[in-house]
Amino acid sequence: MRRACLCVFLLIAFIFAGLSFASAQSLSLLTWKGYAPKVLVDKFKEETGIDVNVTYTNNEEMIAKLRATRGAGFDLAQPSQDRISSVQELYRIYQPVDLSRVDTGQIIGSMLEAVKKNTLVDGKSHAVPFCWGTSGMIVNKKFAPDVTDYIDLLNPAYEGRVSYRLKRPTLIALAFAMGNDPFALYGDEAAYKTLMEKVGQAMIDAKPLVKTYWTNGDALLQSIRSEEVHVAMAWDNGGWKLHGENPAIDFLAPKSGALGWIDTFAIPAKAKNLDGAYLWINFMLRPENAAVFTNLEKTPTASAGAMKLTDAAVRDNFERSFPPEAIDNIKWYPPVPARLESIEGEILDKVKASR
Repeated sequence: MRRACLCVFLLIAFIFAGLSFASAQSLSLLTWKGYAPKVLVDKFKEETGIDVNVTYTNNEEMIAKLRATRGAGFDLAQPSQDRISSVQELYRIYQPVDLSRVDTGQIIGSMLEAVKKNTLVDGKSHAVPFCWGTSGMIVNKKFAPDVTDYIDLLNPAYEGRVSYRLKRPTLIALAFAMGNDPFALYGDEAAYKTLMEKVGQAMIDAKPLVKTYWTNGDALLQSIRSEEVHVAMAWDNGGWKLHGENPAIDFLAPKSGALGWIDTFAIPAKAKNLDGAYLWINFMLRPENAAVFTNLEKTPTASAGAMKLTDAAVRDNFERSFPPEAIDNIKWYPPVPARLESIEGEILDKVKASR
């Protein structure tokens, strides 16, 4: 009887050991399309022996999947940094990041500090930066050589040649260009509303300057390409694409700071392969690997040394638009209180309805 019991015990122990080994040999990653290129997945497997099982998603689905399992089913996720703290406070789907296990020396300092600050819950940070992008100005220097900031969207010198979206980033950008810090007012609803009303009125007063309020990125690029629009607020990649066609057109990081998003690495609350998760974080932020990602996706990462290793054409874009001081001046989006978005919506509706 004892021998039978011992056999059963050993069988169970063997099964659990096998499951643990299998878990250690695979990493379940919840991420955006393009964020886990096959060439890097294969290289990671060669270096570590760990398979990376990738599930593609977006911010909304990421939250839904992790809420449904209370943070189980995945070892690593990649939410945007402004979609973490409010979700974590409500649902507890992530766990704090152990920065002692992250090679922080290979991460751009200003981005690391921004993510640490913006993902704080109960005094602990819940993410590490991975990649980023910005909105700023696309300018045709042939016709608008003196543009330096968002405030030029309201400059009568460019009447009929201006384009931007009627979206919250435009309100925020103009607020910064007017010398205010809208993010600093997120905790004061009345003050924030007053600032947004000021910006909205400036947009109403300058409405005759606007050629179009763009809603389609391809259409905007075509209007700049055809020289109908000389000054626009838009994404960095669009400006760089046009620069490749016409050197007079380029993306400009505004004097008051480009508006930036950061997608991160965050560890779900019930992740099983923590070792693998930290290995993948450090692997993807290693400069030579981050450069591979940037060459493929044309998206910069938080890896401090990666840009020097990218293809010349890609590197030139970033170096023209983002010298170190421009990177340090990027205004990274913090989590936005829900009520403020409704205030912004009301202001934008007024701008749209005005004549």
